[in-house]
Amino acid sequence: MSTRKSRCLVRGSINIDEFFHVNEIVRPGETISPHELERRAGGKGANQAVAVCKAGCEVYLVGAVGDDGRWVVGYLNGVGVNVDGIAVVQEPTGRAIIQLAKDGENCIILHKGANYASLPSSNIPLLSTFTHLLLQNEIPFEETVDYLSGAHGSGVATIFNPSPMLSDQQIQTFPWEKLTWLVVNAGEAEHLHGKLANISAGPEFETAQKEPSRPAMSTTDHAMHLLELLQRQLPLTVNIVCTLGPVGVIALLPGLPKPGAATPLHIPAAKLRGPVLDTTGAGDCFTGYLVAGLMELYEAGASIYSGENAFRCLRRAVEAAGLCVQRRGAMDSIPLRNEVENSQ
Repeated sequence: MSTRKSRCLVRGSINIDEFFHVNEIVRPGETISPHELERRAGGKGANQAVAVCKAGCEVYLVGAVGDDGRWVVGYLNGVGVNVDGIAVVQEPTGRAIIQLAKDGENCIILHKGANYASLPSSNIPLLSTFTHLLLQNEIPFEETVDYLSGAHGSGVATIFNPSPMLSDQQIQTFPWEKLTWLVVNAGEAEHLHGKLANISAGPEFETAQKEPSRPAMSTTDHAMHLLELLQRQLPLTVNIVCTLGPVGVIALLPGLPKPGAATPLHIPAAKLRGPVLDTTGAGDCFTGYLVAGLMELYEAGASIYSGENAFRCLRRAVEAAGLCVQRRGAMDSIPLRNEVENSQ
């Protein structure tokens, strides 16, 4: 039996989420009043760190808050996240202004705040002491690349969730070859495929592409086809996972033995026992639980590419996200491990 210990480093954002509960998302030129206002801890980095922690794994978060965000650090510490890498800086804590409609859909405006502040060297841990690195795109791009490069050079498994989406220039310069796992939603996968196709075809092709882009994914078959196209544009070592909301999740893992490698793995969405209340944190919940599953496989000395390991790992993450959308909030809605296991 393996005695290896896994540790996850999350370098990411920490925000204060301000939820404006509305009947419908405001339209251009319209002024509306919310029927409720809530303030909660958030940020994609913090959310995903909490998900890893609630899934039962050790996680260390590196980030920054202003003096107004000390209560967020206390909340994270209370959940079980290691907060030794969080600095309190002069800039105000990052903010997410979230409109949350009755049907659970949301619209978000981000203010970077302290997430773009320089961190003291004492807050930057030794990457080689971790087994997994989890990154998003709410901190400076240069730091994302630096952490990714350092982790890759130390043999650390790297997971990247490009949300918010990278700019065209960042897509072109991103070191995809240093990435182990790419986690995207349907729209992000579509965007990445289109931009990478333009880059490979050259500037003449990009200039000529004036017709409207293809419609967003609406079927599993289309999503699977798109994922296969995206895989051809990325290094063969990159595992791609794409969330499809109510359709579930698909994954393309190059290491799966054939015929599994020829066809993406589809995990249907969880069966909900109640209405969808809030989708804000579902993607972060899924990603954190996925990483926790990878960490557990590492500790067991097991491969994601053998037997039913990939299916079980993804299935639990899907179930966790299903519970998440039936609750309010982003971080607060992430379920505990035993809740997920009892729901399966």
